[in-house]
Parts: sequence; structure tokens; C-alpha cells
Amino acid sequence: MSKITTVAGMGLAMAIAGCALFRTPPDIGDTQAQVIEKMGQPNAIYPEPDGGRKLEYTQQPMGEYAFMATIGPDGRLTKYEQVLTGEKFATIKIGQATKADVLRTIGHPGEITRVMQHDYEVWSYHYRESGVWYSVMNVEFDQNGIVQQMLNQPDPRYNNDGGRRR
Repeated sequence: MSKITTVAGMGLAMAIAGCALFRTPPDIGDTQAQVIEKMGQPNAIYPEPDGGRKLEYTQQPMGEYAFMATIGPDGRLTKYEQVLTGEKFATIKIGQATKADVLRTIGHPGEITRVMQHDYEVWSYHYRESGVWYSVMNVEFDQNGIVQQMLNQPDPRYNNDGGRRR
């Protein structure tokens, strides 16, 4: 496969992944069927303790956004939010949150790697820190699947200028 074909294919994949960002956002009160009609099939669905569910719409690994649509027990949308934010990351409790908690809070990661020194599994999320800087949040889990550390860094996909595109 030629380099041009590979680059063109990557561009097409990025364009398709970016489509979710430009869809018409759902309205509070929409039914789950209306949310799916507007947003497409979710990447994942997480049951909530109250009988509701969260629908995950992520652009990982190429995009910097992930959205959660919260459907109440009555089957209607109660909240729709971008979850790859500093505020949402701050709700993940070190030493307490599990992999299931992290999935339910911020969705699937863009990459999964390992840190052999501590035998940690690392989930990496590409996002726009403060809505500006291209960053990566690394969530590190111990052998029991409990968050032990969270580290933010500039996104290495971009220049070493604080993550800003030129």
C-alpha cells in the first residue's frame, strides 16, 4: 500500500470520526430512539442504578471529544455533555474508581498501554484541555483495576508547543 493511499485512508477515517461532532445534538426530553436517530448508534451503553442508562458517543482515538447522553428511567434524555474535560476527570477518585467507573464517567480510551515498572494498565484519552490545548489524560490502573494515578501531558501527535496546532 502506498504512503498516499495510507494518508488518504487516515484522512477519511478522521473525517468520519469527526462527523459525530457536527451532528445535531439531542434535546433534553428526547426519547432514547430520538437520541439515536440524531446521533447514530452509541459506542457503548451503560446501565444506571436508577434504571436509566448512559449512551457513549466518542471520537477516540483521533478526536478530542466524547459525549454522554443520560437517559432517565422514563426513557427520556436528562443530560447531554462533553465528558473529556478537566472537571469530569476530577470526579474520578484515585484509589477508589474502577475501570467500570471510568468507562461510565468518560467512556472508552483512545489507547491502552502498560507501565511495566508498576504493572499498571494505562488508558489514554486525547482531549482539549481548557478547550484549547491538545492534551492526553493518562488514567493508570493497578492489577485490581483500581485507578492509582492520573497524569496529563501535551498530545504528542502535535508539535511540542503546548499542544497547539500551527
